[in-house]
Parts: sequence; structure tokens; C-alpha cells
Amino acid sequence: APIRSGLAAGRCVVEVDLRPALTVDQLADRLARRRPKDSAANWLRRALGLDPVAIGLLREAGPLPADPVAMAALVKAVPVVVAEAMPIERAISSAGGIAWSEVDDSLMLRAMPGTFVAGEMLDWEAPTGGYLLQASFSTGVVAARGALGWLAR
Repeated sequence: APIRSGLAAGRCVVEVDLRPALTVDQLADRLARRRPKDSAANWLRRALGLDPVAIGLLREAGPLPADPVAMAALVKAVPVVVAEAMPIERAISSAGGIAWSEVDDSLMLRAMPGTFVAGEMLDWEAPTGGYLLQASFSTGVVAARGALGWLAR
């Protein structure tokens, strides 16, 4: 949602933390031990274990700082410009759907009694993969139990 809002406003920059388990100080300590003849890529690979893709992402942000503290700060917040969202044909999951205020606790539509919804029919933001599947299965169970309860009445 924040990326869509940024794109709607005209520009969206996402900051990516390439080493979330480490602080800036920890990174700077590791980077301070640069060998004199190391290239920037070797320095980052040896000191931080960054792979070529991560190093390429750093290079896209502009000239690489030689100062360990400045480099550590960049590694913790690499700016990535998002130009546009992929078309719906390429989507793994989608956003939008029926507002939560439009369903009851059993996921029945308030405006259409007897109609139950689940998964991506609902308006929610979720990561893709296992989390999306689990949430879809879980809301499916809630909706199914709601439908059975509604039919039993």
C-alpha cells in the first residue's frame, strides 16, 4: 500500500536493508578492516558477505563511499526507486477487495446474507507465498464454518 501511494504521488523510493541483523556500528567495524588492495566489491564481499546482486544494488545508488561509517549507513538503507507496479497479469497476489466493515465475524456479507467470502476476496495486504496461502486457508475455514452455522439456523 505505501508503494502504491508513493507511485500515485509521482515518486516512490524504498529503502532496503541489506544486513538487517546487524547495526550500523557493527557493519562499520567490519568495514574498517579493509585490505589496501581490495576492490570495493571484494571489500563488501569479504567484510559483509554481500553477493554480486547486493553490491550491484549499492552501485545503483551512486558512487560507493570509502568511509566505513558512510558505507554501513548505505548498506542499512539502500534507496531503490520504484518506477511502476507490474500489470495485473503478472501479479502473484492482488490488493483491494471487500472491506472488512462489509462482513460479519463469520465473513458473511452484511448486504447479502448467505454469501460468504474468504482469501483475496477480502481487502487485505499480505506477503505472498506461504503466508498468503495460510491466510486464505484460514479465512476459508472461518467462512465455511460461518456458512454451516448459517445453514443450520
